[in-house]
Amino acid sequence: MSEEQQEEPDEEEDIRYFVRIGQTDLDGTKTVERALSEMDGIGRRVSRVVAANADVDRTATLGRLDDEPIERIVEAVENFADEVPDWLANRRNDFYTGETEHITGNDVSLTRNQDVNRMRMIRSYKGVRHERGQKVRGQRTKSTGRTEGTIGVNVEALQEEMEEEAEEEGE
Repeated sequence: MSEEQQEEPDEEEDIRYFVRIGQTDLDGTKTVERALSEMDGIGRRVSRVVAANADVDRTATLGRLDDEPIERIVEAVENFADEVPDWLANRRNDFYTGETEHITGNDVSLTRNQDVNRMRMIRSYKGVRHERGQKVRGQRTKSTGRTEGTIGVNVEALQEEMEEEAEEEGE
């Protein structure tokens, strides 16, 4: 039994708990597919395609991989838009460059903010809706999306008022 107990800590020592891809630290205790899907701009389908392009088993634990497979994963993430059809990339026909690319990490939120600010500056319909805090994509607004604080009727306050009025009348 002592040999089995010694082997278990050795396996735990071989694992890297954080694997850095781009500007994101990924959890090394999870599978390749699940760890990649935690990155911004990479979902479950994209993580499967990245694992296949990097020729890595998607069910393998990310922290147990050697440096070479991790480098292949990094290259597959960086060159994702070149290896897949345009419809699978998340940034098709970029406004400024006109190219199709797949953005990941912090670039997703930065690019989205730039796009919203550009729509506000040119005063497009969507930009005006963003400014006002209203729904942008054609949803109904008659009964949903209300942001005011009043919700329903405060029954307790009404009962207190009625009791106070009854006391005043009774006196």
